[in-house]
Amino acid sequence: MIKKYLHLVTVVSMLTLFPAISGRCETPGPETPGGQPGRGEIIDRIVATVNGHAILQSDWEDAIRYEAFIDGRPPGKVTSDDRKATLDRLIDQELLREQVQASYIEPVKTATVDERIREVRKLYPGSEAEQSWQMTLQRYGIQEKELETRIAQQLELMQLVEARLRPGILIDSHSIEIYYAEKLVPQLKKSGAKEVPLAAASTQIKELLTQQKVNDLLASWLQNLRAEGQIRTASTFPGPSGTQVK
Repeated sequence: MIKKYLHLVTVVSMLTLFPAISGRCETPGPETPGGQPGRGEIIDRIVATVNGHAILQSDWEDAIRYEAFIDGRPPGKVTSDDRKATLDRLIDQELLREQVQASYIEPVKTATVDERIREVRKLYPGSEAEQSWQMTLQRYGIQEKELETRIAQQLELMQLVEARLRPGILIDSHSIEIYYAEKLVPQLKKSGAKEVPLAAASTQIKELLTQQKVNDLLASWLQNLRAEGQIRTASTFPGPSGTQVK
């Protein structure tokens, strides 16, 4: 779903966003997933620009660590493909941030952020205990306030995408019936589960098909934003290692 482009919290099945944190000076931190330097060891350089906005190495490393955390993946289990996908998402997210700035989006409620955090905590057994939760955050090099900010921003982007794309989507009864007969019923039979009547499943099927359509429209929207924007990555910068940030 939308997670493919914006890396939403898994339990939500829809939009992840990471604020750009640049120009920091910190003491050495924990190891970054994928064997990269810890937070305090990052040498900031520009790894991409989106319409003149710089995405720094530190932003990228933060995003990699956060995505591993939000997915429940152990630190150090990040591949080079994962890293590249994260940078692509950072670019997409910056393109959408520009759209947020040009639109009115209702502020995300604190209670909504708190609910998302509770869902993330369930990914880590024992995290109902505060000490265990804090140790988990520390293992990923994430501060609780930073987590709240990231989740609030991802929910803000989710609101933007929903407000922009969902109103124009219409799912007719025929599409629901086809999905029920060709997808849901065979899956239930294969798993040995009891068959669910169409009437009982139609609402969930409609929402699923709507989310799939939102995902398709989002892919097209982002493609257009990329085509219209000015995007550069480190490989296109002069020199062997991109632009250094002093």
